[in-house]
Amino acid sequence: MSERTVYLDYAATTPVAPKVAELMTRLLTSGSDFANPSAVHPAGRRAQALVATAAGQLADLLNCDPQQLIWTSGATESNNLAIIGAARYRQKRGRHLVSMPSEHKAVRDVLRALERDGFELTWLAPDESGRLNPESLKNALREDTQLVSIMAVNNETGVVQDIEQLGQLCRDADVLFHVDAAQAVGKLPLDLAAMPVDLLSLTAHKFYGPKGIGALYINERPGCHIEPLFFGGGQQRRRRPGTLPVPMIAALGCAAELAKGRIPADLKHLESLRDQLWQGIRNLDGLRLNGDPEHSFPGILNVSVDDVEGESLLLAMEPVCVATGSACNSQDREPSMVLRSMGRSDAAAQSAIRFSYGRQTRSADIEFAVGHYIQAVERLRALAPGQAA
Repeated sequence: MSERTVYLDYAATTPVAPKVAELMTRLLTSGSDFANPSAVHPAGRRAQALVATAAGQLADLLNCDPQQLIWTSGATESNNLAIIGAARYRQKRGRHLVSMPSEHKAVRDVLRALERDGFELTWLAPDESGRLNPESLKNALREDTQLVSIMAVNNETGVVQDIEQLGQLCRDADVLFHVDAAQAVGKLPLDLAAMPVDLLSLTAHKFYGPKGIGALYINERPGCHIEPLFFGGGQQRRRRPGTLPVPMIAALGCAAELAKGRIPADLKHLESLRDQLWQGIRNLDGLRLNGDPEHSFPGILNVSVDDVEGESLLLAMEPVCVATGSACNSQDREPSMVLRSMGRSDAAAQSAIRFSYGRQTRSADIEFAVGHYIQAVERLRALAPGQAA
């Protein structure tokens, strides 16, 4: 009999909701809804109707116009399309870009690629809680600044940025504002009709949809436009050509519709789990919370602990599935860039564990994880040089 596994890595990816999986399976295996939505025959029109329905469902979740959405393969592609596309479109006005070192690699690496192409980057460090002081952004904006990219919810710490205030600073300066919202869409209420956001990236697999499908929101206000990265077709107004994956798009729409009705209940559930987890481990000697208790998404809890190395702790905690940082960095032994930007030492960053949980997580799972975490820390400390009595 296999050992029990407790999955607490929902920030990396979530299980596909049963209703979403059922819809996707049906569209992949039956009827004629698999048709190319670019085709003008009846089957193609039915496929196009499914795409339009999904756009409406996602637009309803975000409170935006469906025409402002472009389908992509996920948040990484959306980030690339938004940042490179906008920077290239506005480069005749200026080539100065602003972001934070605590962003996801799918933003940091894109910006570094643009830097190699002659763009100038300003990196704004967060405070020790992980939040960006709006005054820092205001002081960084210049006449040649064309794009600012700040994530809504940090993927490692769960810290929530003040997107409204940061976005308004950009809007007042006529600077495009891009938000990586991979960890926010479907989890927190977002109203793009009211928020000063120009470009917003998302992916389905962070809110109980399938991997491989995402979207990019593009505000239709004057001056907000992107150059395409791909060529070879007229789909999606030539901004992102290619045959649309109808079953995946429909699945994303279904996940968005489910999320819209569940966000309040999901948040209440996550808050309960977070409080239980924190109360269970907070008295451990040398423990430190990485994040802002007042401004954080309750589905992520990141902690460091003295005298323990994170990778060893990760292995010692099995069969509890947690992370030492973001999923994209799981093979990287370097200390977390996110935590180092918050002023954490290399030792503290290397000892960090990210717990993330979701709809299917239960109180018993948290209790199990608390016990394994404490036991693992104590066992590794006992094995460390100089720790023996």
